[in-house]
Amino acid sequence: MSLLEAIVLGLVQGLTEFLPISSTAHLRIAPELFGWKDPGAAYSAVIQLGTVAAVLIYFRKDIVSLVAAFFRGLAKKDPFGTVESRLAWFVLVGTLPIGLCGLAFKKSIETQFRSLYVISASLIILAIILFVVEKRASHRRTLADMTWRDGILIGLWQALALIPGSSRSGTTLTGGLSLGLKREDAARYSFLLSIPATTLAGLFELKHLLEATERPSALSLWVGTLVAFASGMAAIAWLLNYLRSRTTLVFVVYRIVLGVLLLVLLQAGVLKPLSGAEHAEAPRDAGARQVEKQVAD
Repeated sequence: MSLLEAIVLGLVQGLTEFLPISSTAHLRIAPELFGWKDPGAAYSAVIQLGTVAAVLIYFRKDIVSLVAAFFRGLAKKDPFGTVESRLAWFVLVGTLPIGLCGLAFKKSIETQFRSLYVISASLIILAIILFVVEKRASHRRTLADMTWRDGILIGLWQALALIPGSSRSGTTLTGGLSLGLKREDAARYSFLLSIPATTLAGLFELKHLLEATERPSALSLWVGTLVAFASGMAAIAWLLNYLRSRTTLVFVVYRIVLGVLLLVLLQAGVLKPLSGAEHAEAPRDAGARQVEKQVAD
């Protein structure tokens, strides 16, 4: 991987991670358009640590407040006594669905699910759902009004982001809006909820990436992660400011246009549904399953 590729992919990751347009989709599309090798799900997850750092720094006061309230509640034997302590618990509980589903469907997420057909369908379908939710939502509730039911439901929405093209921020933002949260509050909670899931995913994939025989250089990883951090900080600030006075319609339109464009390019043969690495991985998995079946028989 060249430094130019690392910079471009880091920029794409940082700018699209927090916008409801799917960073995974763009990291999958960009190499295809430029004729580069797909960096794979592992590389995407690792440079995601840069955007995690952006959230940690941007929301450092909120995070310190939540962590302090969490432990104060435990010490006082009243773990749900304050808004901050409840939010901390909601973030923990909301992380469980995506963690469990991520482990269960890891192979599919890294291979077949990365098909551009899957990505284009996810872009369009979630755009339609977001549009309907945006129109029907009350936009009146705040984070202080959240309940356990809200925390669990938004966590389930987040698990849908394991399907490339869905967008983690897109699914959680849609989930928050569907429960009546104000746009800015839904986005803020989406950012906080992203911290455990993306951190664990990044560290998990970093271990496997370092053990792989073929992997990007350490310099490429560092450059991609640092660029993702800087562009992620800018994206967070912009989105929160944008949602204070505007709807999510621009993201709905963008997702549909991008999804349709992908389908057109796929049908025209300009883009391939799966990269070479994914084509090779899928048959290998099928062959491994056949061998396991024969051994069992």
